[in-house]
Amino acid sequence: MSRLVAVCVALVLVPGAAADAQEDPGRFEVRSASAGLESGTDVYFLDARLELRLSTEARQALESGVPLSIRVEVEIIHVRRFLLDRESAELTQLYELQYHPLLERYTVRNVNSGTLDTFSSLFAALNSLGRIDRLPLIDQALLDPERIYDVRLRVLLDTEQLPGPLRLLAFWRRDWSLGSEWYRWSLEEVE
Repeated sequence: MSRLVAVCVALVLVPGAAADAQEDPGRFEVRSASAGLESGTDVYFLDARLELRLSTEARQALESGVPLSIRVEVEIIHVRRFLLDRESAELTQLYELQYHPLLERYTVRNVNSGTLDTFSSLFAALNSLGRIDRLPLIDQALLDPERIYDVRLRVLLDTEQLPGPLRLLAFWRRDWSLGSEWYRWSLEEVE
């Protein structure tokens, strides 16, 4: 805990130190996404490609032992012609990214499923997080075939999961506000 406080103090008291080493504001973006029925199943699966680049401050905190949570939010929206669209379903996937200095390894844990993957570099860990393949989205029986549906997706750094002192710092610092815009597309017709 004292190491976490030291990291927070260093980030607050020495804002120019990070600027000397080419400060990176970071970037989260949804590059592409699609959802469709897989043959032989009645389930829609999501595939997406995300660009995830941490800010300098987030990267420094990660390398100091602070785990970072990355949240992927998906919403299925009933598109209505003369009324406001209505959210029909939502799915949230939460991932925890952590650096282990003794092993010099990064781990990515899917909080929803408990699966854990290990990587030798931050680039490899973020690259893996940025590839969503065959994520079960929704059962076809839950959608009305007479309605039109859109899907939207976004990814963000979940600052609510940070330890207390760092959460307060993240609230005031723009470098911690990493999140993509909503990426929206039409769900293929339900048969």
